[in-house]
Amino acid sequence: MNSDTATEAGARAGRETNLAGQSGVLRMLRSFSGIRHYLGQALANLMPKGLYARVLLIIVVPIVILQSVIAFVFMERHWETVTQRLSAAVTRDIATLIELYDAYPSDQDFEVLRRIAFEELNLNVALLPPDPLPSPANRPFFSILDEALSAEIRNRIDRPFWIDTVGRSNIVEIRVELDDAVLRVFARRGQAYASNSHIFIVWMVGTSLVLLLVAVSFMRNQIRPILQLADAAEGFGKGHPVPEGFRPRGAREVRRASRAFVEMRSRIERQMEQRTAMLAGVSHDLRTILTRFKLQLALLGGKNDTEELEADITEMQNMLQAYLDFARGDAEEEIVHVNLAELFDQLAVDGERSGRNAQYSLEGDKHATLRPNAIKRCLTNLINNAHRHGDTVQVHAEHRGTWLIVTVDDDGPGIPPESREEVFRPFFRLDDARNQDEAGTGLGLAIARDIARSHGGDITLSDSAMGGLRARLSLPV
Repeated sequence: MNSDTATEAGARAGRETNLAGQSGVLRMLRSFSGIRHYLGQALANLMPKGLYARVLLIIVVPIVILQSVIAFVFMERHWETVTQRLSAAVTRDIATLIELYDAYPSDQDFEVLRRIAFEELNLNVALLPPDPLPSPANRPFFSILDEALSAEIRNRIDRPFWIDTVGRSNIVEIRVELDDAVLRVFARRGQAYASNSHIFIVWMVGTSLVLLLVAVSFMRNQIRPILQLADAAEGFGKGHPVPEGFRPRGAREVRRASRAFVEMRSRIERQMEQRTAMLAGVSHDLRTILTRFKLQLALLGGKNDTEELEADITEMQNMLQAYLDFARGDAEEEIVHVNLAELFDQLAVDGERSGRNAQYSLEGDKHATLRPNAIKRCLTNLINNAHRHGDTVQVHAEHRGTWLIVTVDDDGPGIPPESREEVFRPFFRLDDARNQDEAGTGLGLAIARDIARSHGGDITLSDSAMGGLRARLSLPV
């Protein structure tokens, strides 16, 4: 029994160890996944959002990487190799001068050696007293010449030396300690250093900039048709006419998308015209019948008996007009500059005639670019809807950046948040939330939102500071 118990305990401990190891691996994977998601999100935030900037980045990044690789290879191979060979040649010349000095000590004035160095080797040499060499100067951060020349002198001459490659721009000073003197050598930098290698970098960068400018110009011509197509599609969503000069252009795929957009716009316009014509015909026929009804009721007399029928006929006429307005919309109306103060005055006069007064206020710029009749109908529907369910209505307009914000507040019962989108559906009636004392077609809010969206804006509902409902009309200006 003891042996079996020990075996079970060992197996249990092994399972726990495996589970602990697996959980550790899972935690590590989750941590790695979180870091990767964070880095990906950060990179996405840093990336440009526009198509032009992204395409430009696609062109620039490979060019920069390619030029960096070429420059590194050139610096690592060609520039360094040439500098080493030139430094080795200068070092050999100095070593030759040292050997001549040791072989001919009779030349006390060092004139022959100095003449040979100047005329044959293009070096300016001098013998200094046997003083200690200067202390080593700080080596530059990036100097192939300093590294290559020091290595060659150390390997070939094997004597104490001191060099200065930065003190004078075009001269390299070399001092070598001899037995009884110090040999000082001035050499031109070009003798030990590939000084003209920057020409390669200049040509490389210059040609890259030229090619980049050509690519940017070509890319701009290719992206312009896409931007024009986007503007035309956005304008169509706002009810604007097709921009002048718009036609399919650019690459084959862009031309295909432009032609598809033009055909789609034509089909939608034909469909809207057919729907409007059909509903106008139906409305005209029904109005004719309703007019005959009213005429027959007038001939019958008996005012008390016909008042309710006449009211029903009037309501049916209003409903037909509302249906026709909803189907027709205001896409044919032109967009003009509107004085909002005058528009509010017209709404106030209309409200006084119908007994529905509201408080109007305007803040900031009084002008906006929109369809006046359509916006007037939109605001009228919002105000009538507010009056239908509340006693006090306030209308406020202000500019916020590039947007015109108009709010309509009432003190009615409001609408539950979960039903605020449904009320914009045509013919939808929210009996539980709003009273039904007055008849309606169920198209007022639907028509208002349709007008707002045809301008590129929208209407949203929220709680009002007055305790009722707030309708917020947002329009780009």
